[in-house]
Amino acid sequence: MKLTTRQLAQSALLLAVCIISQYFKNFSVYITGPIVNTVIIIAVLAIGLWSGLLISVIAPVTAFFLAGSPIMAAIPLMFPAIMAGNIVLAVTVWYFQNKFSFRCRLPVGLIAGSILKAAFMGIVIVLILLPAFGDAVASKLPKPEALPMVLAAAKVTFSFTQLITALTGSALAYLIWLPLQKYTKCT
Repeated sequence: MKLTTRQLAQSALLLAVCIISQYFKNFSVYITGPIVNTVIIIAVLAIGLWSGLLISVIAPVTAFFLAGSPIMAAIPLMFPAIMAGNIVLAVTVWYFQNKFSFRCRLPVGLIAGSILKAAFMGIVIVLILLPAFGDAVASKLPKPEALPMVLAAAKVTFSFTQLITALTGSALAYLIWLPLQKYTKCT
């Protein structure tokens, strides 16, 4: 696949938006999460699947370096799990947009992608990684006795919150994509 300078520049711009939004992570995941999901979706729709995949992989790494996370520091397997969750969203949106021809394929793909992302992350992170490696988080906490509360919050963050932020990001991406698609060659 040959990438044009324009595609690389567009991807870099979207990645910059994603990185800037991650500075707000400490304020609320309900700000950062939808923006990151929106960026991934717009990258897929406007530039191509490879752009959405690239941002899906880079976003969790930059988020960790900008905001930190004792859970991700203690359980490095969280990185590929979050990356894979983002990839599930990107691939699902791309698949519905490019492989189906029914009228409402994009909204259906956005909803399906959001649900699949949240389900994937809920299963892998909440049901597998946290039970298997959750005790390692205590060593990264300033107060190890807070571990049960931290793990309870993580379970909500990596399941229900992922669904809400993915659906919100999907709605934002849809609203942005409606006028934007007129100016792109990938419709």
